[in-house]
Amino acid sequence: MADQLDAYRHKRDFARTPEPAGEVAADGAGRRFVVQRHRASRLHYDLRFEIDGVLVSWAVPKGPTLDPAARRLAVHVEDHPVEYLHFEGVIPSGEYGGGDVIVWDTGTWEPVHTADPGAAVRSGELHAEVHGEKLHGRLVLVRRGEGEEWMLLHKHDAHAVDGWDPEDHPRSVLSGRTNEEVEADPDRLWRSDAPAAEASVSLLPEPLPDAAIDALGALGHQGTWEVFGRRVKVTNLDKVLFGGDPPITKRELLAYTARIAPYALPYLEGRPLNMHRYPDGADGKGFWHKQRPEHAPEWLRCWENPDADEGETTAYVVPDEPAALVWVANFGALEWHPWTSRAEAPHEPTYALVDLDPGERTSWDELLVLARLHRTALEHLGVAARPKVTGRRGIQVWIPLVAGYTFDDTRAWVEKLSRTVGKVVPELVSWKWEVKARRGLARLDYTQNAINKTLVAPYSPRPAAGAPVSVPIGWDELDDPDLRPDRWTIRTVLDRLADRGDPFRALLGAAQELPEIN
Repeated sequence: MADQLDAYRHKRDFARTPEPAGEVAADGAGRRFVVQRHRASRLHYDLRFEIDGVLVSWAVPKGPTLDPAARRLAVHVEDHPVEYLHFEGVIPSGEYGGGDVIVWDTGTWEPVHTADPGAAVRSGELHAEVHGEKLHGRLVLVRRGEGEEWMLLHKHDAHAVDGWDPEDHPRSVLSGRTNEEVEADPDRLWRSDAPAAEASVSLLPEPLPDAAIDALGALGHQGTWEVFGRRVKVTNLDKVLFGGDPPITKRELLAYTARIAPYALPYLEGRPLNMHRYPDGADGKGFWHKQRPEHAPEWLRCWENPDADEGETTAYVVPDEPAALVWVANFGALEWHPWTSRAEAPHEPTYALVDLDPGERTSWDELLVLARLHRTALEHLGVAARPKVTGRRGIQVWIPLVAGYTFDDTRAWVEKLSRTVGKVVPELVSWKWEVKARRGLARLDYTQNAINKTLVAPYSPRPAAGAPVSVPIGWDELDDPDLRPDRWTIRTVLDRLADRGDPFRALLGAAQELPEIN
């Protein structure tokens, strides 16, 4: 006999989606129901009743209501595991049902006019007395015809309310969050198997223990630091690398790097790294260093470039573990620039990049106009993307891709996107590539979509006073009046992560095809 959840599992890749795989549960005496508000390709509500060890489910485009005059379309969909009762989070773009989900209502229910609700569903009519936090009273589901379309209504009873609209009650009954808040903070999920005080759990990496930072502080001018299970030789720990009040030493940079490495690593691992080195600090002369030095430790992964011509880089550092980033920072790299392709497929980008590069005359407000126009265009196209501030003057947008694209493909697509945006505000944009010819206007630089052309990594420092950091932001933050491109530094960005989470995590596992731009 087929498992009742076969259809559910067949539609999902549990290596990518945080949804539970689940098993058919033993049928208990108690019955539960849930309504989840789900923003996928279109907003809808998922109504689910616990029956025979699974959640028998309907998608209700306009949502359930207490209004007895309303008749709602309800589409019968595949059964879900009972663990889905309290699922709240973000299903990655490109996965079945991709979008954000909240538990809009939940509670218990009782079947009416039947002792076998499973048989009632099979016969095409289910009467349910529900006891939720928002929904109360008698709901009726009736199949229309032979397909999967049903009608949902609320009976005229003591709980009926004329004109009652579910959209007037948008918050989760579990976490109190809206869909927008869940979408903006994909680093937290709701765990149904935990007490309420512990049910909201972070998906972010465990922070580095304070003892590791204390060990760094106890070293003299140089020494060997045991961190992340590696022995990293660290030097010139008291050298000032960034101006500030007080100035920032190499010791402080390494402490920041070790703390941020677990968060930054998903955007660096598996990728050749271009290192922007400033051995004498941010006020000194910087230079690009790409070759993995011979004195690098054996555990530091190396990628040998098979396409290297004479005089070009033959071997790159690939930071595949947090300690590798600590080594990079000790090597004097104040900026970290990963390739947008991975070492195993160097000619196939996994991100398309939009670089909003302000000109001398471009104000911050004008740059925000350009960023918001890109936000609108990407939302219209249904493309998953996130912006980040550069730590200097600009804004960049990263767009995750499925395998198979070339750099020619991504460059052409981003050019078409940005030229479409540029037509809306031609007075802000120049398409001349020479700086003098741009007359101080902004440049929408699609040419960064090329092999070995890189943009600064999320959470990388920048070589300027105070050690500003390139920080991922949510699309909504483009409307924050306090936003600035250098708002966060190595001294403040960890507090932001603790408060807001990592907006770029929504891009992990969200690889997608690029739609046509008309």
